[in-house]
Amino acid sequence: MHDILVKNGIVIDGTGAPQFRGDVAIADGQIVEVGQVSGAARRVIDAEGCVVTPGFVDIHTHYDGQVCWDNVLAPSSINGVTSAAMGNCGVGFAPARADKHDWLIQLLEGVEDIPGTALTEGLTWDWESFPDYLNSLAARSYTMDLGTHMPHAALRAYVMGDRGGDHLALPSESEIAEMARLTVEALDAGALGFSTSRTHAHRSRDGLNIGTLSAGDPELLGIAAAMGARGKGVIQLISDAYLTADDGYAQAELGLIRRLAETSGRRLSFTVQQSDDSPDRWRSIYREIDAMVADGLEVNAQVAPRPIGAILSFASTTNPFVLTPTYRRIAGGSADIAARLAALREPEVRAAILKEHNDSRPTEGFAAILTWGFTRMFRMGDPVDYEPHESQSLAAEATRAGAGMAAFVYDVLLEENGQRLLYMPLINYAKGNLDDVHAMMTGSHVLYGLSDGGAHCGTICDGSFPTTTVALWSKGNKSGLSAPLESLVHGYTQRNAAHVGWYDRGVVKPGYLGDINVIALDELSLSPPEIVQDLPAGGTRLLQQPHGYRWTIKSGVPTFENGEWTGKTPGGLLRGEQRRG
Repeated sequence: MHDILVKNGIVIDGTGAPQFRGDVAIADGQIVEVGQVSGAARRVIDAEGCVVTPGFVDIHTHYDGQVCWDNVLAPSSINGVTSAAMGNCGVGFAPARADKHDWLIQLLEGVEDIPGTALTEGLTWDWESFPDYLNSLAARSYTMDLGTHMPHAALRAYVMGDRGGDHLALPSESEIAEMARLTVEALDAGALGFSTSRTHAHRSRDGLNIGTLSAGDPELLGIAAAMGARGKGVIQLISDAYLTADDGYAQAELGLIRRLAETSGRRLSFTVQQSDDSPDRWRSIYREIDAMVADGLEVNAQVAPRPIGAILSFASTTNPFVLTPTYRRIAGGSADIAARLAALREPEVRAAILKEHNDSRPTEGFAAILTWGFTRMFRMGDPVDYEPHESQSLAAEATRAGAGMAAFVYDVLLEENGQRLLYMPLINYAKGNLDDVHAMMTGSHVLYGLSDGGAHCGTICDGSFPTTTVALWSKGNKSGLSAPLESLVHGYTQRNAAHVGWYDRGVVKPGYLGDINVIALDELSLSPPEIVQDLPAGGTRLLQQPHGYRWTIKSGVPTFENGEWTGKTPGGLLRGEQRRG
């Protein structure tokens, strides 16, 4: 007797092989038959008109804090994800001495836009070492499985104390040896690998650069060599190589990435996106990756399926007026969003903010784009259009209305009782379309990642990346570029799973985990995010509802039916590599 029988679906098995019509039987948490299935089942799910895929595997999330207070782990879980990796970009909460708790909270609040008040109330801190942290997670259950990296920033502070937060401070030989030892200890306890950050964009709440920013060869290669000697773990990192217009800097960073892969002998992935300052840098990076792979190194770019876009609102974290003194006074004076919105509706407040905004105009960098980039600000419709044309921008709307742009945008933000959301594509949109994103996604050595599920609570809402990948690219963008459904599913299942060493999932075949999505492909879409107040200490976040997921099944247990959580939490901690059987 099978536990579950999924009947009459179009099976996309995760390997990239052609789709076929068939049934899938699950028993004792594993897939036992595919195709023509024999025997009865305790529950039958009719997948007529739907595609049946493996559960998605998201290798780039930041649930490191959320795991302490939430076992649902949205937004990833509601977007078909059944396995996820966290502890990316060198940030996390272990190892952690007691006197560094507040410091780590401030770091994550700045780097990943997770409210510090929520972290302060929600983190349990029933650990110090990284193995302690894993033991704490192992005592909990979730809607999906989770693995985590050893984060470099936390490790550095644990070993070096206050000096670890200063990226200009050099560790001693003994400190490097201790970081290497603790990394191996973490791998032996079940860490997926080691992660680090080398981007100026990662700063603490106080604006300080992340301590790992300029870590040198002795430190990084010392850790990599220890990983190689132990024969465990993967390396994940973010670097400014894709952002810079400086050829020499980019080449130096790629040289370091090569040395990390050579020294460790381990699989390595790093962020590759398109920036306005260097819109074709990703192409030269891809050529360097090709050369590394040709030399026998296992190196991949982590790429995104759409722009990395800021969500602008008066009711969330950021908007074009966020730098004005009057707005900062109102927003900082109370956590009461209703009171903030009431104040912003006052004519004298509006006039003051618009004057301050006009009198102080940044000329470069992110601040200039955020505060005056009206040609890149778009209303979020339903479903969301992630490839808007400049003619749809608020700048174009204001011009057609004969209105001043800043004043027009201010009034738009007050629509819908102040809950109006604007979309501002910042990365992967240098040419005003997604053609280059398609080229990045269909490259030879890529992994689908960068969703940052669990992070950027009030600014970015990209935990829905798996849904965009399948919904958008199986049908095509506005230029008509598309990708085979089988390839897209493979990218978010078997390929991602194999990269982090999870060989027991990501495929719909007998012997693999019973992690399944049943998707009405024609209905697969995303509504605009909503501002919800469900974090500890009343913290807010953006949460986006997908449509089209009929069932998500984790280890043979339905966790979501038609978008609703079933109350089941069959997932938990994954320690290191996972083998079938």
